[in-house]
Amino acid sequence: MNHRDVPNVTRIVVHGESGPVLLLVHGFPLDGSMWDGQVDAMASRCRVIAPDLRGFGRLGPPPLGEATTMEQMADDLASLLDSLGISEPVVLAGLSMGGYVALAFCRKYPGRLAGLVLCDTRAAADSPETVKARHETARRVLAEGTGPLADGMIPRLFAAGSLDDRPELADAVRRMALRADRRGAAAALLGMARREDHTGLLSHIGCPTLLVVGSEDVITPPEEMRAMRDAIDGARLVEIPDAGHMSPMERPAAFNGAVGAFLAGL
Repeated sequence: MNHRDVPNVTRIVVHGESGPVLLLVHGFPLDGSMWDGQVDAMASRCRVIAPDLRGFGRLGPPPLGEATTMEQMADDLASLLDSLGISEPVVLAGLSMGGYVALAFCRKYPGRLAGLVLCDTRAAADSPETVKARHETARRVLAEGTGPLADGMIPRLFAAGSLDDRPELADAVRRMALRADRRGAAAALLGMARREDHTGLLSHIGCPTLLVVGSEDVITPPEEMRAMRDAIDGARLVEIPDAGHMSPMERPAAFNGAVGAFLAGL
């Protein structure tokens, strides 16, 4: 694996020597290591890139109180590809917040996409109640740090059976959350609260699209992602059994099989 520093990205892992580029975008409040179960497994068929987004990992955080928008993160990904000399269209996969970033990237840079993988995410903007909750959570994160945030999220991130079978998953999520600076996490919360509603974008997505959701996801449930699939021309949805919101970490073999089949069909 290669670790490189580029503007607005804390760490980047690049693995694989040939094939299409698969750019993996992590969720909140995590980092690129959430994709460890995909990086090695997919490297035989593609070049895998798994960066840490701005405000997460080792990067100095944004100024206190400043929102980091999904569009800024999408711009960071475009700059990252430029820094790596990648001009050909890529397959972009994003989970949860990473899916919000992927949709922003799709809107701003459609010509740079060979394929899109939307994982356990949604296209709709936050409701007023959720916007208020994100602002309140941002204030708590600034005051208390990211540890309590992770502890509160973990029970909803995973299917009950996942935590029973693999209790180390909760530890991994907590470690990732603790690596995020509190100001970076708060800025991302504020950015998610102000993100655009991309429901109308779905019918205009022109690249092959795969949607993946855990069958027990309570945050972005399967029925919501089924509606997204129906709105995207030619899109396919794979539901991962016995997985919650973190399907790539919970059931990596099933997730990698779905993405591998998608890549083979491009």
